[in-house]
Amino acid sequence: MWNDFKKFAFKGNIIDMSVGVIVGGAFGKIVTALVNNIITPLISLLIGKVNFSDLKWVITPATTVDGVEVAENALLYGAFIQSVIDFFIIAFCIFIFLRIITKAKSKFEKKVEEEAPAPAGPTTEELLTEIRDLLKNKE
Repeated sequence: MWNDFKKFAFKGNIIDMSVGVIVGGAFGKIVTALVNNIITPLISLLIGKVNFSDLKWVITPATTVDGVEVAENALLYGAFIQSVIDFFIIAFCIFIFLRIITKAKSKFEKKVEEEAPAPAGPTTEELLTEIRDLLKNKE
């Protein structure tokens, strides 16, 4: 069982995928910081100085019952808006990245096709030899 696990865990695809997940997680943190610290304040400035993280719909307000504070129950739709912006930025970055890779790959494949020599056809001597053999076989 241990040998099977080692074969599985150290395949190239698994290692590549784990590196991708780690880099993707770091990229997600960068995009979240970009959205929270740069894009969201700019958007809120444009729409009237509203901080998205403060946007919420209070279902039941915070109260004090018998000296114990009960927290408010609210839908934090501002945080959801920030998450949607995060998603679109990440999706756009991945789209651009894949588009660049696809174009580079197609250019590379075209160069390889251009560099590959055309298959050589039969020489005149080979054709004459083949004709001679066909004529001999008919007799």
